Amino acid sequence: MSIEELPTTTEGTKIIVMAKLDQENTSWVSAELSDWQNAIYTVDNPKALLHLDTNKGREANAYLTYLVQNYESLPDTIVFLHSHRKGWPEGWHTDATDYDNVNSLRSLRIDSVQRDGYVNLRCLPTPGCPDEIQPFRDPPHGDGTEYAFGEAWEHIFGNKDVPKVVGIACCSQYAVSKRQVLRRPKSDYERFLAWLLDTKLDDDISGRVLEYMWHIIFGKNAVLEVLSAPVDCDLANGSQLP
Repeated sequence: MSIEELPTTTEGTKIIVMAKLDQENTSWVSAELSDWQNAIYTVDNPKALLHLDTNKGREANAYLTYLVQNYESLPDTIVFLHSHRKGWPEGWHTDATDYDNVNSLRSLRIDSVQRDGYVNLRCLPTPGCPDEIQPFRDPPHGDGTEYAFGEAWEHIFGNKDVPKVVGIACCSQYAVSKRQVLRRPKSDYERFLAWLLDTKLDDDISGRVLEYMWHIIFGKNAVLEVLSAPVDCDLANGSQLP
């Protein structure tokens, strides 16, 4: 189904946004989730209908590019999803039968997305909760994300209110409502994308920094713990946008 088509259901308009390599087969999206519109960005083929000019920041580049390009015409519900459909180990972080994103979306409560504004599609708390990122930890843990997080925060949000602890179930698969996206001006998403494209951080680190910022970008607390499971669970409400 092309991006121009907007199927309308009792749940309103809805879209799946993802990034893919040219060699990856994502035909399962249209075949199995035909009631969803989709916008699938090819990251390494500039001749693809939807493509990225720069392959950087993992899936975050496609997610932000979609929001910037479509800010004025967003559907009611937007799901940001990985390109692999199912199975172990590729889909280890998909909390649905057979680690299958089709099953995950078929069980997603659209009303929860509309009520809460942001819903993480991974409902198991680990890895990520309760304290995966601690920007002031000395020495920093892990792959360099903690070291980079504070400076990235200041560029992205324009303030120095860097949280001491950030916790969210991984792994950059989530749903948001149009209303929640529009709580920020388009210029915010343009700034986030500019940071991603301009940063000297490598692909993995820049993508992982945003992995632990999506929930904050969409108005949730820095630590957002899972209250129930599985995919269609109700998540904690957050507070104000930073």
